[in-house]
Amino acid sequence: MNIVQSEQQNLLSTRLKTETSHEHERMEQLMEKAQVFANKTNYAQHTLAQYYFQQDVENLYRHVEVEKIIPDLEVRGRSQAALLDLQDLDIEPHSEEIATLNVGYPEALGWIYVSEGSTLGAAFLFKEAQAKLGLSAEFGARNLAAYPEGRMRVWKRFKQALDDANFSKEDQDKVIQGALDGFSRFGVLLENLDQLK
Repeated sequence: MNIVQSEQQNLLSTRLKTETSHEHERMEQLMEKAQVFANKTNYAQHTLAQYYFQQDVENLYRHVEVEKIIPDLEVRGRSQAALLDLQDLDIEPHSEEIATLNVGYPEALGWIYVSEGSTLGAAFLFKEAQAKLGLSAEFGARNLAAYPEGRMRVWKRFKQALDDANFSKEDQDKVIQGALDGFSRFGVLLENLDQLK
């Protein structure tokens, strides 16, 4: 292995991708099992899960350190879009307890990584929502739509910000644990879609 390859492997974004890959696969399996696009009821429950998870994530924007690492937080976060979608779908979300009240920094960045990665992956979901349910970026599927400047550009900027932070191995481990916790939370929501209110 040469020096460049070694440095690549030690990048936080590379470690996050590698060390959470099993969770990506698990989320895909849970989505398939939930049959999100089989009908609008299933889709509405999935949107409710998105709304609660986005509230968890956006709660972490309050960390001053997070804002220093990710200065463009105002373009991120999709809870408001999900809430508007829920209104389109005649769903009134309950007041769900925020799951990240005790999540500190730098673990918070791991949770945000899960959210930002799902935004990238939502391109396929958005197409499904359009094709199978007739939804759009203006009605019912705002939370799946791309950022105005495009998914990939915003994603790359986020990954670069994580890598540029030059975290120690110990702090990288904390970010990765935060990501695993974020995946775990979203997994619980997906496993219980039919019980969400």
